[in-house]
Amino acid sequence: MNASSQSYTPALPEHAAADRPVAWWLSGVAIMVFLMIVIGGITRLTESGLSMVEWRPLIGWLPPMSEPEWYRVFSLYQDTPEFQKVNAWMTIDDFKQIFFWEYLHRVWGRLIGIAFAVPFIVLALTGHIRRALYPRLGFLFLLGAIQGGIGWWMVKSGLVDNPAVSQYRLAIHLSVALLILATLIWTALKLIRTPAETNRKYRRHAVAVLHLIAITTIAGAFVAGLDAGLIYNTFPLMNGHVIPPDYAFAEPFWINLFENPATVQFNHRIIAILTFASIVWLLVRVMRATDIAPRTRLAIHSLAGMATIQVALGIATLLAQVPVTLGAAHQGGAALTLAAAIWVLFETSGPRAASGRSG
Repeated sequence: MNASSQSYTPALPEHAAADRPVAWWLSGVAIMVFLMIVIGGITRLTESGLSMVEWRPLIGWLPPMSEPEWYRVFSLYQDTPEFQKVNAWMTIDDFKQIFFWEYLHRVWGRLIGIAFAVPFIVLALTGHIRRALYPRLGFLFLLGAIQGGIGWWMVKSGLVDNPAVSQYRLAIHLSVALLILATLIWTALKLIRTPAETNRKYRRHAVAVLHLIAITTIAGAFVAGLDAGLIYNTFPLMNGHVIPPDYAFAEPFWINLFENPATVQFNHRIIAILTFASIVWLLVRVMRATDIAPRTRLAIHSLAGMATIQVALGIATLLAQVPVTLGAAHQGGAALTLAAAIWVLFETSGPRAASGRSG
């Protein structure tokens, strides 16, 4: 880009006016998916995820409506490893408290399905959805359906012997949720906006940052699945150590990367630091440059600000030994940081050829 391109205002996409209702619809679904990610975090942090041992996707809308029904559902929970090994002290009133979050999590997922399907039908019948959009919308619908199955597959892993869900399945479940969120945001942006510019150097940097954020978040899912945030609650050292002494005690070594809480927490820290450093370097490049479109600059500043908040949340969550409020905020912060990175990538992906020196 040359200096004169600073005043360039990108034209709207060809079908922007017609696609606006579709973009608003997808944006609303994206907000619901973000809230779902936060609710999922609360469900995990309150140890509520194994309270519902039945999967009734079509008839499971209502909670137990009578005392006999509550006792029936509670008796099913009493047969689970979690109750027998961890929560044998629970009364039915205690059970109702953990049941609430898992119930809300499942119902919210069904509401997302309705929020996607009903407007889709209306917009399709009224001719507001262009034929070119159907493959992308079909992909989103398929992801949503698969995600429901993955959620139950994850829950089932904690109903057999071990009173905890598999960290592998938890990571897959969160990864698919973030993929759905990212696809919704990208699609909505493409419908109503043209990227601010094409700048290969910034685009490559944005792609690297996006991948690092994704890897950091997946690493965080393993931390959550192993309760690894409840150990080594000091920062920046881990109880006085740069590398925890039990980093590689399991054999073979690769098992430590996914099943050793000390290793998983250390790796999450290192990847998060590398991710934050990469974002800061992108910000420094932008601040030194004079040929950046204003929208691109705003997107990168927003990403840096959100990443800073997310790092602070992560450290606070660790030091406080993962309280529900901070833990849920940290999970929501991961989703918002990813969304900001999607915005940066979008703004640097325009059709205009770059020219001249970039920052």
